[in-house]
Amino acid sequence: MAATPSTMLALGTKAPDFSLTDVVTGRNVSLDDFSSSKALLVMFICKHCPYVIHIEKELAKLGTDYLPEDVGIVAICANDIENYPQDAPEQLKAMAERLGFTFPYLIDETQEVAKAYSAACTPDFFLFDGDRKLVYRGQLDGSRPRNDVPVSGADLRAAIDAVLAHTPVDRDQLPSIGCNIKWRPGNEPSYVGT
Repeated sequence: MAATPSTMLALGTKAPDFSLTDVVTGRNVSLDDFSSSKALLVMFICKHCPYVIHIEKELAKLGTDYLPEDVGIVAICANDIENYPQDAPEQLKAMAERLGFTFPYLIDETQEVAKAYSAACTPDFFLFDGDRKLVYRGQLDGSRPRNDVPVSGADLRAAIDAVLAHTPVDRDQLPSIGCNIKWRPGNEPSYVGT
């Protein structure tokens, strides 16, 4: 199982715009839909990656736990669905419904949104404050498939809680690790070292 780290996009980066289709509802969801949220968490995930499967219940729990706190959460799948049909919209919809996601699950078929965020792996997490400036990018926690660290969401939860408490987010952040985003042939961004 090859592991790809996140790019660690510069803190302070403004949230790139997006407008994508929710695989569950079929409606369009954009960055503007979260304009009143106290924070915004953008997660690049997919259905088939073992790293995502390992933490998928915690992702659902994040959505449930932070819904009352007015934290905007959105999941995006940017994988090439032609070569990875297990990440096609109907498969993602089944995943979202099975796990009870309370947040939109969007499909980035052009992969342009993933590129705008410099997303490199699944899972890849980007947390923005109320001004939509990047305050955290990194791992959910120290758990990985086949290690004995329990899935807790500790690192990401600490960052979200700091934003909600209007206190600084710890800048000592560890990259997320996961499967590389499955880029369409010829569409690989330069930042993934192709």
